[in-house]
Amino acid sequence: MEISSDTIAAIATAPGEAGIAIVRISGPASLSIADRIFKGSGDPPSKRQAGTFLHGFIRSSSTPHDADADETILLIYRAPHSYTREDVIEIQGHGGRTCAKRILRAVLEAGARPAEPGEFTKRAFLNGRIDLLQAEAVADLIMARSDRAASAAIEQLEGSLSSSFSSIYDCMINAAADLEASLDFPEEDLPSSLIQGAVERLRSAKKQLDTLLATWEEGHLLREGALVVISGKPNVGKSTLLNSLLGTNRAIVTDEPGTTRDTIEEEFVLDGVSLRLVDTAGLRDSDNVVEREGVQRAHALINKADLNIMMYDAFVKPGTDELKQLMEMDPCRCIVVLNKTDLGQKTSSADFPGFTVISSSLLKGTGIAEIRAAIIAKLGIQGFDLPHATISERHRHIIQNVLAELNDTLKVFSPDNEDLLVPAISTLRTAIEQLGTITGKNYDELLLENIFRRFCIGK
Repeated sequence: MEISSDTIAAIATAPGEAGIAIVRISGPASLSIADRIFKGSGDPPSKRQAGTFLHGFIRSSSTPHDADADETILLIYRAPHSYTREDVIEIQGHGGRTCAKRILRAVLEAGARPAEPGEFTKRAFLNGRIDLLQAEAVADLIMARSDRAASAAIEQLEGSLSSSFSSIYDCMINAAADLEASLDFPEEDLPSSLIQGAVERLRSAKKQLDTLLATWEEGHLLREGALVVISGKPNVGKSTLLNSLLGTNRAIVTDEPGTTRDTIEEEFVLDGVSLRLVDTAGLRDSDNVVEREGVQRAHALINKADLNIMMYDAFVKPGTDELKQLMEMDPCRCIVVLNKTDLGQKTSSADFPGFTVISSSLLKGTGIAEIRAAIIAKLGIQGFDLPHATISERHRHIIQNVLAELNDTLKVFSPDNEDLLVPAISTLRTAIEQLGTITGKNYDELLLENIFRRFCIGK
């Protein structure tokens, strides 16, 4: 792909009041643009060495009465020693909603164009500074919801996952080369070790891919968080449980059934993993249009939840319809909470065979620790190792395709399939090409667009 030769600029800091705001410029005209807009003592930026910090003012023709746009610090990075491996200028101005926009406007007037989402990181990839796995790690790090997620992203950014995939890629390339070389030998002169060595490499690659594939579930939880839905009939304590887990009175709690008529969602970090904790409307038939809509939303969330906490009043025997609905759920992704045990208990774990059942009195503050422990156990997050790089949904899809191609290739290597060696090599080459799209050894514009469009502008 042709690398763009124009110069881009964007605000690299979040909007709002802050100590400083940063405007970033990257491309061949960065230094000349800095010369045109920067007013300071001594030589202009283009005559300065890399790593120089300059204090001065930014000029802008669009400010009233030709006033300066802002007082700034200007930083100089010269190619290839910059984030993008291009000449880069970073301008630090005062934080706030206005100053950064005034600086950016001056930069654009001087010849730069607005950067697209993720374009700075995209240029870092195209210029060979990072691979696609590391580029994705940048976005993961920015969007990390917990320390664990941030640590996993940092490890990926440092190249841990890239090294694993590169090793597998090289293993498959060498196997393909040996198999192709075997085609040049007469059958009677073909060294048996050549094909056997290739087969062993492919089996090793398959084993390593299986290991990486097993990290997807953990990666899914770290990147996206787990959807944990609290459900049950009205007035069983769903909102009280939400407030107890959060440690704050987020949801309104009353004795009036049907107080919660819509979903209430809050982010909650438990044992280093982000959870999307959702309190839902009480599950019951209602003539109220608003409440019926809330119940429908509750059922939709229950169906897609990573974990459902189904709550019951321990003093009320569950009805047949309630138990039927529960039995349709996966016990591995469901926790039954019997609340209000302080009033007495007419139901027990025996009524819910196969399910994890916890008795609680949220009003008295009992059962919370057990519910937390059950959430951790059901999601499997207590078994997480120290933070490590994990594959994403994109990587999982590619690995599954590659494994299917590898399995088809390995089936060929038997005495009855010698005439299938050529198509097997072709299948293997297809697998190698697909694997290369993970790190960016192979890529196209559509792939890059899909990856970088989730980035913020300025990164």
